[in-house]
Amino acid sequence: MLMRPLPGGFAVSALGLGTVKFGRNTAVKYPQPFALPTDGEIAELLAAAKTLGINLLDTAPAYGNSEERIGEAIAGERERWVLSTKAGEDFAGGASRFDFSADHVLCSVARSLRRLRTDVLDVVLLHSDGRPVAAIEAAGGFRALRRLQREGVVRCVGFSGKGASDGRAALPLADVLMCEIHGGDRGQAPLAAAATTAGVGVFVKKPMASGTRADPAALARIAQLPGVTAVITGTLRPDHLAANAAAIAAAAGDQDA
Repeated sequence: MLMRPLPGGFAVSALGLGTVKFGRNTAVKYPQPFALPTDGEIAELLAAAKTLGINLLDTAPAYGNSEERIGEAIAGERERWVLSTKAGEDFAGGASRFDFSADHVLCSVARSLRRLRTDVLDVVLLHSDGRPVAAIEAAGGFRALRRLQREGVVRCVGFSGKGASDGRAALPLADVLMCEIHGGDRGQAPLAAAATTAGVGVFVKKPMASGTRADPAALARIAQLPGVTAVITGTLRPDHLAANAAAIAAAAGDQDA
């Protein structure tokens, strides 16, 4: 698997595994309903990811009990994985609640550490609801993450935005941006290119438009866009994961040629 560097001095696989489906199947935008996986199915999927050379797991407090399930599944092999989680959004009772205050972000990260059974989080992104980045910054969320970074609890801090304009506003505040790019909308591709110029990593969320554009070849093309560090896909099927990894490997080979 192609590996790419992040500002924290470590590398992530160009394909990451999104884990919304590990812990939440309500109020999601996937075209088909799905059952939450069993512990055995999660173990099988992670075993496939390891075989494929994938090391990046993306989760969030808003993904139900995804963090807890990951923490249990990777117990004893934490160093094998790069863990990316988020702060600022919680999901309960069928609705999201957002709080970007410093106190809330500090409490959220402490909770994520416990759930994921680790002393250090590799990446923590503020999980935006679309309000102005200046308002999120004023609330203290970025300040809290930088404090945790200085303390060695978080390696990279960043922002998962709703659009190109807030991503650009967050660029000076982030080590990593998460932005949405897929075959039907590449409007944030220039943001990814700008991020690499600024030395900021880019994770692409929803590269298959929440399952409505399930095309490994298109996924691979997104992975090769300037500035993209990793694309995050949320499949529960090892065969889908393998097809996506193969497409990225093939595209990387073509580029090298």
